[in-house]
Amino acid sequence: MTEPNDPLENDQERLVGGEMLEASRREKLRKIEAMGIDPWGSRFDGHLSIGAIRAKQSEIVVEPAGDCATGTPPEQHGPKIRAAGRIFLRRKKGKLIFMDIRDWTGQIQLFVGKNQVREQDWELAQHLDLGDIIGVDGELRNTRTGELTIFVEQLHFLCKSIETPPAKHKGLTDPELRQRRRYLDLIHTDGSLERALKRTKIVQSIRNTLARQDFVEVEGPTLHAIAGGAAARPFITHHNALDIDLFLRIALELHLKRLLVGGIERVYELGRVYRNEGIDARHNPEFTMLEIYQAYGNYETMMDLTERIIVEAIEATGQPFKLAWGDVEIDFTPPFQRKTYNELFAEHTGVAADDEPGIRALAEQIGFAQRNKHIDVVKNELFEAKVEDALKGPVFVYDYPASICPLTKRKAGDPAIAERFELFIEGMELANAYTELNNPDLQEELFSRQLDGLPEEESMAKMDRDFLRALRHGMPPAGGLGVGIDRLVMLLTGATTIREVILFPLLRPEVE
Repeated sequence: MTEPNDPLENDQERLVGGEMLEASRREKLRKIEAMGIDPWGSRFDGHLSIGAIRAKQSEIVVEPAGDCATGTPPEQHGPKIRAAGRIFLRRKKGKLIFMDIRDWTGQIQLFVGKNQVREQDWELAQHLDLGDIIGVDGELRNTRTGELTIFVEQLHFLCKSIETPPAKHKGLTDPELRQRRRYLDLIHTDGSLERALKRTKIVQSIRNTLARQDFVEVEGPTLHAIAGGAAARPFITHHNALDIDLFLRIALELHLKRLLVGGIERVYELGRVYRNEGIDARHNPEFTMLEIYQAYGNYETMMDLTERIIVEAIEATGQPFKLAWGDVEIDFTPPFQRKTYNELFAEHTGVAADDEPGIRALAEQIGFAQRNKHIDVVKNELFEAKVEDALKGPVFVYDYPASICPLTKRKAGDPAIAERFELFIEGMELANAYTELNNPDLQEELFSRQLDGLPEEESMAKMDRDFLRALRHGMPPAGGLGVGIDRLVMLLTGATTIREVILFPLLRPEVE
């Protein structure tokens, strides 16, 4: 019995149920065991990746042309090769079997001839299924049609696949199934494995960029007694030994700033944060953040660093600066555009940023509630509604209203402006940075204002008193930056949903 995506299939076999296909695979497993072969394999040293094997094509030597009268092809001699991979295609033609195997670097064809391998290997080849993992020893040559092929001399069985793979002509098309069974998605969806590997290159590039700038990586706690550093709803857990509630961290900020106080002048963390909020194409409750703090820098320092991180990540993945994303092309060629919050507000709303009556009139026209709202809050709601989606970018939006930025240093000579920027690309916020506030008295005042209206016992619990104590010991002037790694990977790999770049996004439990 052949698999539904085996070229040997026929219409009757398409109708065979999954249970019968599994029974067929288990029967083959028993036959392999009866041959004295371990169907779960063992250590297999000395094999090359398929990508490295393909790079050896130039080592194939072609002898002078054969006999034209008889049609004898020219002789070839290639390097001896050991390879391992999963079977993706299998075609039998009498005493010949052609197979394609794949590993994480590529795919290559195998030629197994009854007269070229041992009798046991030929028998083993009859019991192979799509999805099985095998190893081979053989010679690398080209077929008459020019297909790079390993001409197998010895077969090694490394693992039996009991489950039937998805049909080749259908694949995995259900997005939820792809996310729920990511192992199948990586095997059978074109581009999925490549995207996952590209993410690792992007993350490694970020670490390399920061290392060259003398930043050090640290690991902060993921369990916090106070959910601070961002305005977000936390996940709550309970520590039995201490009998206290704890929070999965919603941000990395406050512990990293403590390290600035302690003398680690260039510090970052790249790790998971957790927010008990909604799920959509750009949000997952568990996601990866990069937060960076640099003593004696400011938000302009962070702007330069952000651009460098992105540019070097693109270079590390071997891509051009112009990248396709959905139906659009994004041009990451540096330098990135830089515009103030106020000029963008005026450009996209038609209302001057200091025209309070005009701002409130526009908000009323749109239907935004304004009762008891500060004008900067109203203006920011309009900015989010009217401006952000229009920002194609990459564009650094800088100099935000100070009243909506409680952790940010005010601009010298203009306390109504906060030294903050956000990086937008295709309407999506990718990075957020400040010239960090290091005045402990002002920080306490702003925290209090932010928590105003909460019951006293709750507001006191949310105020991180130890952080304020740390600031009173003196934190150097600094720039701070946060980058959403999952969103960056989306943009640099062409994924239009965050769930494509998080290997295991949160899903409802599967119903059995």
